[in-house]
Amino acid sequence: MTALLDALRDQFPVLDQTVHGKRLVYLDNAATVQRPLPVLHAMDTFYRESNANVHRGVHLLSQRATDQFEAARVTISRFINARFSHEIIFTKGCTEAINLVAHSWGGANLRPGDEVLLSHGEHHANIVPWQLIAERTGAVIRPIPLHDSGELDLEALRAMLSDRVKLVGVKHVCNALGTIHPIEEIVRMAKSVGALVLVDGAQSLANVDVDVQALGVDFYSMSGHKAYGPMGVGALYGREELLNAMPPYQGGGDMIRTVSFEKTTFNDLPNKFEPGTPNVAGVIGLAAALDWVAGLDSASIKAHKQSLLDHATEELNRIEGVKIIGTAAQKAPVVSFVTDFAHPHDLGTIFDQHGVAIRAGHHCCMPLMKRFGVPGTARASFAVYNTNQDIIVLIEALRAAREIFA
Repeated sequence: MTALLDALRDQFPVLDQTVHGKRLVYLDNAATVQRPLPVLHAMDTFYRESNANVHRGVHLLSQRATDQFEAARVTISRFINARFSHEIIFTKGCTEAINLVAHSWGGANLRPGDEVLLSHGEHHANIVPWQLIAERTGAVIRPIPLHDSGELDLEALRAMLSDRVKLVGVKHVCNALGTIHPIEEIVRMAKSVGALVLVDGAQSLANVDVDVQALGVDFYSMSGHKAYGPMGVGALYGREELLNAMPPYQGGGDMIRTVSFEKTTFNDLPNKFEPGTPNVAGVIGLAAALDWVAGLDSASIKAHKQSLLDHATEELNRIEGVKIIGTAAQKAPVVSFVTDFAHPHDLGTIFDQHGVAIRAGHHCCMPLMKRFGVPGTARASFAVYNTNQDIIVLIEALRAAREIFA
């Protein structure tokens, strides 16, 4: 495994630097992971050799760009096992994908008294869009409780389900705690009352296997930059029949069939939801990232990241005054903690002086932080290129912080 790790790390040039005179230890992967050379190369090659707008040009560069853009759609649909590539809608990221569902499907289908159930641990990106639509439609948002472990309270969810519930929204992987939610079971429960299920998959593509058909989800949002791809690009999976029935989310070029001042008719999927010039290089980079992930030894990588999580958890539990928030049985490589001697932001500042990059704060999960009675947490999250030595440096920085404040 050591040789494999060395080879992997060599593909991430950003890691080969010092911070405040210390070797960079990058443990902020739940916020954004770094990009391997194949992704950087794919985007650079597009701009060097094929840069043109897609779909509208008859010249060679435009045809070449269009072919690469649509090939990327096929790559992503295969990666998550969608039925059709046109069920993949490119967006600016996971946030826009959720907003698309909320504003298009929610705006067209929710009525006064209808209920949207969201887990208490949702990211703001899967709360605020539904609040905006609820204000407009008269629908009601109800939070699904969590256990102290950070796991969804499935019995509470079961009790909340009724024919008033039109949609259940839940993360696949919790960005703040690492909890992996049982999506298939949640889908079965929601379907028993005819509710749709939207899954926030921002943290998923790099950490868990995603098969949207096996999961049975109706909508699945995806992020590029959390899956070794570029920032500013993501995708929405939606079942074909739902997407066909939904009105356009935004207007502009490429989503139209005909335009006159009297009437506009709209294009077929996926173009109906992709107005304007897309992030072509970003889409190509995302496809390259997923190809790169698919080429890894999945079993070895999962075992490695689980080993990192176990190591970090064990070491943190040994330090007096440290409490881990989120102890689910099934977790992604994320460990979130608080201490009785320092605020998370102070910890983040001291860690940075040791070359360690973590995330400190509420992680865009204010309701979740309130649920656990903390203002925020310090969060270390691991990727394929992290090592046990990184955890040793993390713990050394934490012990140094304890000495300073205690």
